Amino acid sequence: MAGHSKWANIQHRKGAQDKKRAKLFSKLGREITVAAKLGGGDPDMNPRLRLAIATARGQSMPKDGIERAIQKGVGGGEGENYDEIRYEGYGPGGVAIIVEALTDNKNRTASEVRSLFSKNGGNLGETGSVGFMFDRVGEVVYPAAKAEADKMFEAALEAGASDVESDEEFHTITCEADEFAAVQKALEETFGEGDRGGLVWRPNVEAQVNEDQASSILKLIDALEDCDDVQTVTSNFDVSDEVMEKLMAAG
Repeated sequence: MAGHSKWANIQHRKGAQDKKRAKLFSKLGREITVAAKLGGGDPDMNPRLRLAIATARGQSMPKDGIERAIQKGVGGGEGENYDEIRYEGYGPGGVAIIVEALTDNKNRTASEVRSLFSKNGGNLGETGSVGFMFDRVGEVVYPAAKAEADKMFEAALEAGASDVESDEEFHTITCEADEFAAVQKALEETFGEGDRGGLVWRPNVEAQVNEDQASSILKLIDALEDCDDVQTVTSNFDVSDEVMEKLMAAG
């Protein structure tokens, strides 16, 4: 699934270079708050919170912001109640897109997401309309400099992972969703915390698109990611390395 690995790496670079820090921290904080509310404020006893904190630290979120988000979750904070919602739809070129959101107003978020699809050459579908094109898996990402590819591969398989993809920038380790916590813990004992990790949607069917279609897809994804309530956006599109590098340089 080279296309998935390539897109995952692009997402990672985009996150590291994101200049909209306030919006990014707000989304990270929302996930921390929800995790703390659902599973308690102790990250050692709450895998989702532990992951949310690690992700926030990886994006340089200030420590006091992380602590406030935890307290809001365990203490009730200002009383916000967030619902987790998944939207599914099609983008330019017929590619499949899954959008995950945390919202305190379902009607508002649904309207915004539907509008963004429509304005950017896509259309929002029913729940389940594209979900079958993806598998829910656990994923842990380390920088390539952390270890040689062979060493990472051996350690990951020993930890229970099902696949490892390595390139010049990252090692991407994949495992079954219900094995994620155990695999992540085993890898951390050997290599320390990864750059990022969590449960992700991994395409099992990829849609080949041309440069113009890819450009339109990226615009739709950027618009969706700019929505305050949207946490993640995943697509199954694939283009050549040459086209993707050209698009990223232009964007």
